[in-house]
Amino acid sequence: MNQDRILAAIDLGTNSLHMVVVRIQPSLPAFSIIAREKDTVRLGDRDQKTGDLTPEAMDRAIAALRRFQGVAKSLNAEHTIAVATSAVREAPNGRDFLKHVESELGLFVNLISGQEEARRIYLGVLSGMEFNNQPHIIIDIGGGSTELILGDSHDARSLSSTKVGAVRLTRELVSTDPISNAEFYYLQAYVRGQLERPVEELQAYLQPGELLRLVGTAGTIETLATMQAREQMGMVPTPLTGYQLSLKYLRDLVNRLRKMNNAERAAVPGMSDRRSEIIVAGAIILQEAMTLLGQETLTVCERSLREGVIVDWMLTHGLIEDKLRYQSSVRQRSVIKIAQKYQVNLEYSQRVAEFALSLFDQTKEHLHNWGLEERELLWSAAILHNCGHHVSHSSHHKHSYYLIRNGDLLGYTEAEIEVIANIARYHRKNPPKKKHENYQNLPSKKHRQIVTQLSALLRLAVALDRRQIGAIERLQCEYRPERELHLQLFPTHLEDDCALELWSLDYKKDVFEGEFNVKLVATLEPAAVVAV
Repeated sequence: MNQDRILAAIDLGTNSLHMVVVRIQPSLPAFSIIAREKDTVRLGDRDQKTGDLTPEAMDRAIAALRRFQGVAKSLNAEHTIAVATSAVREAPNGRDFLKHVESELGLFVNLISGQEEARRIYLGVLSGMEFNNQPHIIIDIGGGSTELILGDSHDARSLSSTKVGAVRLTRELVSTDPISNAEFYYLQAYVRGQLERPVEELQAYLQPGELLRLVGTAGTIETLATMQAREQMGMVPTPLTGYQLSLKYLRDLVNRLRKMNNAERAAVPGMSDRRSEIIVAGAIILQEAMTLLGQETLTVCERSLREGVIVDWMLTHGLIEDKLRYQSSVRQRSVIKIAQKYQVNLEYSQRVAEFALSLFDQTKEHLHNWGLEERELLWSAAILHNCGHHVSHSSHHKHSYYLIRNGDLLGYTEAEIEVIANIARYHRKNPPKKKHENYQNLPSKKHRQIVTQLSALLRLAVALDRRQIGAIERLQCEYRPERELHLQLFPTHLEDDCALELWSLDYKKDVFEGEFNVKLVATLEPAAVVAV
């Protein structure tokens, strides 16, 4: 665990694909960046009619990813984590594209929600800047979305993702070059209208008298800061992290950029590759955000989503305990928050989760070989399996699927949320079937197998607390070579014969037996004492 490890993280953004390769030093714990790669592939240039990712953009992305893989391999990266954001998330053929990437390159790409993207940006910024427990607003302007985050070294107080991005707005609202007065003023008003609500929501989490600092990340902001540095200092500081961009300069720059055509903008010192096409929209987003937030200056941070992906991996693999320790249990806290939102009986669901994990642990290597990550997905599904009662008792397992799927669980990828929702969906009634749309939505055969096997365990766990009174205290599994699993149940009260739990177990065991090709034999130990 204390040996240095090399890891690569790839972000499939709307404008560009980025990769960082890092050396992780678990003994500190910390990481240092040993390589950065970027390719402007413009996944956000989607088909105007269908919204699909275009074949040309997908080809460019696959070529870039293949090159990234070569770089990562040459640097001995042991693992590559890849995430996709708004362009892929919103495209009707986005998931098909990710399946194609996996089959073509053997690279599994995690699709993450806007809120999850914001959370990981926060982790990335925290890894590169010291907040000293003071409130900071982070703004990340991407090609398809803008994230606003309020945090103070601990948990993020507010996370939001808004569909205003430099590529999206340029594609949808700008048709003139230089931009006409009519389009410029409409663009400005549109951005202000889209940002007003998330800014108000963020400000609601501020305490009276708190002094704020604004931090900016990603390509648009780095480019604007570079232009200011070149103009005012004649050089660009290295690193750029910590450099301050002023609203006064930004307003003046926006006024100048709007009067230039693309060729003139491209010639401005500090303008990065292909950024000239989208810089006006990106600069307007930042100008309006700073105005609404009442911030005169912004501090640049060069760490963002990619570095946040690394930090999140370190957290989930137990490599960070002290620094950022408040972030390490974000998954569990998010699950509990969703459970409370839908008025789940937590005492009951935690018992079911304990039974499910006990079955998981005791049958590992006999009936399955899943690890800690799958175990955590099972726990989450067990806690939330009954949340569908919030909608209706009838078909509540189907309602549970929908609520989990759309509940903004933090700390999980889209694929993991889909797995949790499906495991919960199949805790009762029919087992998974190929014709079920929710089951088809799972991204791979492996994910479907996780759902099929872990939902079978969850069914037994639910049966073991049939009366929801904690009648069974604990269970013990014994696997026998003749493909029998003996389940010894220990009652909480010796006089309780647990007849309803035993009946429920017998009623629900068919799916488990069929999935694992094993016979389940349950007994109550010690034998219940019944007064004559």
